[in-house]
Amino acid sequence: MTVTRKLLCVAYASIALLALIGTWSHNVAYLPLGFAGANLRFWGDTFANPASRSITVDLFFLSFAVLVWMVLEARRLHMRGVWLYLLFGLLIAISVTVPLFLIHRERVLAVRAPGTPAGRLATGDLIGLALLVLATLAYTATTLVRAPA
Repeated sequence: MTVTRKLLCVAYASIALLALIGTWSHNVAYLPLGFAGANLRFWGDTFANPASRSITVDLFFLSFAVLVWMVLEARRLHMRGVWLYLLFGLLIAISVTVPLFLIHRERVLAVRAPGTPAGRLATGDLIGLALLVLATLAYTATTLVRAPA
């Protein structure tokens, strides 16, 4: 791996660490509610006002676009386990898992032979993307219904 790629990986790791600290320093407030209660309360709190609904929908669609790219890039580079980045993006924070995916990508690019043909999407990747689309659309529809007239 070149020095440039190594430095890029260090930058990505730093971003992931700062994102983890930044998100989970707030998320820990929900942990005493248990898994189900924490999730219900957290997502309910995203409906607090028009600004929170707007930023949440914005982040959902940005995340969706990035996750589609991640799956396609993983397919192109024959990267395994892309669905884990999708899952942990939902459970931990997308701002943590995208930089980790980028580190994985840099490591694959460092050893990949030029001209290697693209791979195919696995069934799990397709199912994960479909579920993500449904969740994003459901949340967006819910915010539109709850939005003031």
